[in-house]
Amino acid sequence: MKKYIIDTNALISFVTDRNPSQQEIVAPLFEAASRLKCTLVCHQFVLTEFVFVMDKVYGTPKENINAMLHDFITMPGVEVYQQTDFSAVLSFWPSKISDFGDALIAATGKTMKGATIVTFDIKFKSALKKLGLDSL
Repeated sequence: MKKYIIDTNALISFVTDRNPSQQEIVAPLFEAASRLKCTLVCHQFVLTEFVFVMDKVYGTPKENINAMLHDFITMPGVEVYQQTDFSAVLSFWPSKISDFGDALIAATGKTMKGATIVTFDIKFKSALKKLGLDSL
């Protein structure tokens, strides 16, 4: 089954209306995962970033963020990934990928051969391509 590693910006684009074109891209992935047609892999770091951004940037009440997280992590087809290969992270950061969180997601992609990283960060996508990792 195809695996998609969700970056924080993809998760935020799914739950907000900040960018309807991005939402249109990720919504079918969430729909497919809910039908067990693919797996959405979400590193625990992405959940932490998600909470921070929804709280500090969007001012979303913590109870609402809690409900969103609960709904997401209990959704069929979602896998919360908690392992981190810090050797891989540090081999990417800061020389190949300047953002530590992005390096962590890239390391997860390296670990899960054949998985596609879902991000809307153009600079990150470019780095992923140079590393031979797939992105959407």
